[in-house]
Parts: sequence; C-alpha cells; structure tokens
Amino acid sequence: MVKKQVRTLLIDDEPFSRDELRHLLSAYPDFNIIGEARSAEEGLEKIIELEPDALFLDIEMGERNGIELASTIQKLKKVPLIVFATAYPDFAVKAFRVQALDYVLKPFDEDQIFEAVKRIRKAFPDESEQKSKLHFSTEDTLKLAVQQDETIHYISPKEIDYIFREGNVTKVISQGVEYITRYPLKEIEEKLVDHSFFRTHKGYIVNLNHVEEITPWFHGAYQLKLTNVEQHIPVSRNYVKHLRQRLEL
Repeated sequence: MVKKQVRTLLIDDEPFSRDELRHLLSAYPDFNIIGEARSAEEGLEKIIELEPDALFLDIEMGERNGIELASTIQKLKKVPLIVFATAYPDFAVKAFRVQALDYVLKPFDEDQIFEAVKRIRKAFPDESEQKSKLHFSTEDTLKLAVQQDETIHYISPKEIDYIFREGNVTKVISQGVEYITRYPLKEIEEKLVDHSFFRTHKGYIVNLNHVEEITPWFHGAYQLKLTNVEQHIPVSRNYVKHLRQRLEL
C-alpha cells in the first residue's frame, strides 16, 4: 500500500534559505512542503497544527534555537523526522542527541539534500519505491520521463547520449534532441547505476556506449567525443583514472 507523501515543514528565520530548500526539494515529487516558519516559536505552533512527517530545521534563530525546539517536540505523540539545516557545523553532536536524522550545511547543494531525502525515505519502510523510480520500470521497458515544450516523452537509457545540469535545470540529450527533466543528476545517476553511464564531472553523466574518443584538455582534465554528438564532454581529473578503467578491456 502506498503511503501519503512526506509532509515537510521548513523552519528557518532566513527567507532565502527557506526558498532555496523549497527549490531543491521541489525535485522530489513525494515531498510536499506543507508550511514554513520563521522562528522556533512559530515552528512549534505549526508542528502541533500540521503534524508534519519531516522538518528541515535551522539552529540559530534568535532567542530560542532549533536544538531546543527539537528537544521540546520529543514529547509529542507524533515526532517528525528532523534534518538540521544550518550554517554552523559545531552543533552536530548536540543535533544527534535530539534524534536528528541528518545534518546539512549552508550553502545547500543538491547532493547533500539528495542524501537527506534518501534517509527520510528509508524511515518510511512501507513507502512505495515507485515514487522514487523516475518513471523507470522493468529491465525490458525501462524509460525515463523527459519533457520537450509541453509534451512528455519516454526514452530508454540506450537512447541517451549524455545528461547535464545547466543552472537549476537537468537536461537530457538523446539522438541530437534536447529534453529537460525535473530530477537532479544525483538521483538520475543512482537509478542508472546498473547501466553503462558514468559521472565524468559534477555536472555531466555520459553513456559509455557512445564514447568514441578521450583526449587531454588542460590541468589533467580530459574531454570525451561521443558518437554523432558535436558537444565535447568534460572529464574532471579526479574521474579520469576510473573512467579509463571502465572504457578499456
């Protein structure tokens, strides 16, 4: 049986931080932002009123901090999962003493939010895995849902040349056509782990079956030439050795 979406509350006194979290979490359709709070006091009221499944909670918020709020809500009948989202790494030990599930540092990035999302999902064992499958199904009918204009297309991994991140958008290049998808690279990479894809750079994933050449670029970095693709794909020097191992017999 499929559970409800993860009802999530954001508690932070900085509007920009709440906006950034809302944006990063929008990549996960099973996370429903049900509200925001600007202080620990307002956060407590909304926790009692809305009964969220999970909190993204700042620590330093004026007179009463997030650690104190987390301690207080342990007495509630329904205690939400807590992810501390803060600029201060020194509070980590105290955070886990109040049963924090995770601890992410500002400025946020999609990889650390992805890891927090995974931990929250694992805390809901009955949650249908299909909510996080990116519309992939069985081996024979494996598809990725992508969008071009107003149309949704379904493409198989073997048709994908490469995937990259441009600003806040993930783009998929398949047979010379550019599509977009709402999912972050980290999540796509994990779902493609059993296929011939490789993370060459923080912003690129390539289909190794389409690689024709690898050539030196500068400062130890390389570039990839893919079949029927004009764009050269960057390879960070930290990935070069592993990439060559994957490509060579």
